[in-house]
Amino acid sequence: MLSDKARPIVEATLPVVGDHIEEIANRFYAHMFAEHPELLDGMFNRGNQAEGSQPKALAGSVAVFATALVNSPQQLPERLLTRVAHKHASLGIRPDQYQIVRDNLMWAIADVLGDAVTAEVAAAWDEVYWLMAYALINQERGLYSARGVTAERVWRQWRVAEKVQDADDVVLFVMRRVDDRPVRTSLPGQYVSVLVTMPDGLRQPRQFSLTRADDGEHRYFAVKRVHGGGKPDGEVSTLLHDRIQVGDELTLSVPYGDVVLDDGGRPVVFVSAGIGVTPMAGMISHLVAAGSRLQITLLHADATERAFPLRRQLVDDLARMPGSSLHVWYEDGGGSELPVVGAYPGMMDLSRLELPEGALYYLCGPIAFMKTVRDALLDRGVSVRDIQYEVFGPDLWQADID
Repeated sequence: MLSDKARPIVEATLPVVGDHIEEIANRFYAHMFAEHPELLDGMFNRGNQAEGSQPKALAGSVAVFATALVNSPQQLPERLLTRVAHKHASLGIRPDQYQIVRDNLMWAIADVLGDAVTAEVAAAWDEVYWLMAYALINQERGLYSARGVTAERVWRQWRVAEKVQDADDVVLFVMRRVDDRPVRTSLPGQYVSVLVTMPDGLRQPRQFSLTRADDGEHRYFAVKRVHGGGKPDGEVSTLLHDRIQVGDELTLSVPYGDVVLDDGGRPVVFVSAGIGVTPMAGMISHLVAAGSRLQITLLHADATERAFPLRRQLVDDLARMPGSSLHVWYEDGGGSELPVVGAYPGMMDLSRLELPEGALYYLCGPIAFMKTVRDALLDRGVSVRDIQYEVFGPDLWQADID
């Protein structure tokens, strides 16, 4: 909670800071990387840096947190903080690195706003920063402890046992452990960070959902090739598709992720678009491995059936769960050769679909897709607490903006 001294200052300066927050974030990253170039190696997605989405993500997160401190101090954006903490833990972020961020962020605020940043204003925003930082540090400490690791020990080497072309532009990786240490079991729906060395020698991390239940020896994840559409193609997805082969080693983190399946006996509806089906596949695989009798409904939207990732695995798993059903929407308007209950043209539309009573809902896909689906569910009377959604990339903060 903000101090009585800082609160009116933050409230008064929030509009001007908000108006300049993206510029502040851009100046912050440029200055920090100039001072600490080692942070570019293995920690930050430089593709997001280049296109500006990472600075925007930092700006959005700080703005959301500061606004909550002023407007609703008893109800901070816990979902945002939890998502960020899990992401940080999967990257091995250390408490001492928050001081580096603080020093460079405060420099950027002063650099952009100039004389408006008095000693009192700087102290008030320093308080905002450390309230957010300590909230994350405390969560991350608990996440490391729960996995029995430290920030320095989240990483482990794995070998590519299989590499399978699955759908259009989607490759499945089956990783096998290379040592005798026990494999920490993932929770259904979690992800790992994958750290790869690029041709220029710098390491780049990306997060991928685990697509199958653990067996103690393997990890399974799927990678969609990222096409730039006028911008550079995704450098990590391209390298994983084109250069990494069976027998190569990759560095994987222990599993993290706050959106995990609640197997409490209620019906479950999974709603996904494109590669967003990957955490759903992982959850369904866990249910099958556990012999669950839950009623499962999978709703998936994609460009075409050929583009539908993991469709064979999902169909096989759903066939092993009595009472399950699959509905698909394809933008190309084509039908389906899969054993589906319904195949529909165009974008996903839930208006005429009968949904199970008392269900829990799990969403994953582009932010706009999830917001549309969530609004439709809320309009049908589904409780907010019964809808969870997974967010990847630098868009973590946007999911909390209604």
